[in-house]
Amino acid sequence: MMRVMLSRVVLPLLVLTCNTAMAQNAKTTTSAERGKILAAGVCAACHAVDGNSTIGANPKLAGQHYDYLVKQLKEFKATGDKPAARPNPVMAGMVAGLTEDQMKDLAAYFAAQKQTDSTAKNKATIELGQKLYRAGDQSKGLAACAACHGPAGSGMPSQYPRIAGQHAEYIEAQLKAFRAGERANDPNKMMRMVALKMTDAEIKAVSDYVAGLR
Repeated sequence: MMRVMLSRVVLPLLVLTCNTAMAQNAKTTTSAERGKILAAGVCAACHAVDGNSTIGANPKLAGQHYDYLVKQLKEFKATGDKPAARPNPVMAGMVAGLTEDQMKDLAAYFAAQKQTDSTAKNKATIELGQKLYRAGDQSKGLAACAACHGPAGSGMPSQYPRIAGQHAEYIEAQLKAFRAGERANDPNKMMRMVALKMTDAEIKAVSDYVAGLR
C-alpha cells in the first residue's frame, strides 16, 4: 500500500519536473526561425528581411558572426542606471523591448544568411586602400586591418567582425566615430587607437576597399 501511495505522489512530481525543464530549455534554445519572425517585424525596414541592407548608412547583418551580433545588440541597450555601451538613438529604440534570448534568436538568423557582394567604387584610391588594409603604415604605427579582420575581411568569430562586402559608407562612419570617441565599445580601445592614426582620406580609401573584398 505504501509503495502505491508513493508512486502516486512521486510520479506526478517527476512528470511535472521534466515538463518544467523541457519548457525552460525550449525558452533558452536559440532559434533562427524565431529570429526570422522577429527580423521581419523589427529589423527589415532598415536592414532588409535577410540582413542585406541596401542603404549605405545601415550595415549588412547577413553572414555576420553570431557572437558579434549578440554583443552589439546587448550594448545598444541601456540597463537600469547603466547607459548603453554603444549609444545610438535609433537602435536603442529597436532593442528596448527585446530580451537577451530574442537577441540571440536574431543573431542566429542573420548569421545564417548569405551576404550579397559589394564592389569598391573609387578606382583612384584602390591602391591606397589595399596598402592600408594589408600592411598598415609602419611610419605612424598604423596596424594592418588584415591583422585582425583577416586577409579576406572574414573576421574571427567572437573577436573581430566580418567586414568584407560591408557598405563603404557605414565602415567610414564607424571609423570616424571610433576616432572621435563617439563609439567606444571596442575591446581594449583597439579600434579607437587605430582610427586616431588615420586621416579622412585614408579612412575613405580603406572603407571603399573593404566593400569590394570577397
